[in-house]
Amino acid sequence: MKIKTGDTVRIMVGKDKGKEGKVMQTFPDQGLVVVEGVRSSTRHLSAKKTRGADGKKAEGQKVTFNAPLRVDNVAIVSGKTVGRVGYQVTPGGQKTRVLRVKKTVKEIG
Repeated sequence: MKIKTGDTVRIMVGKDKGKEGKVMQTFPDQGLVVVEGVRSSTRHLSAKKTRGADGKKAEGQKVTFNAPLRVDNVAIVSGKTVGRVGYQVTPGGQKTRVLRVKKTVKEIG
């Protein structure tokens, strides 16, 4: 996967199209990424039937989390330019990540 944890990305499709955020987590096997502040979902947890040590019944909860989205629906942001990530071999033989925008190539580290 070319997108890594800590990269800043822009969402290209869906209701959050145009939003930017930092990648918090990646799932390379499934091709998914979790972006901070994007695609928020709420999960309702039901109350527990058992009573705690204080004798009170536990209450239900609402848990808000950022749902993962497909990696091909995001593009990496470097400064004001947005594009795809590629790799380039330097003359020294090292492989570096680069930002590809049309015909231009910019190193992103």
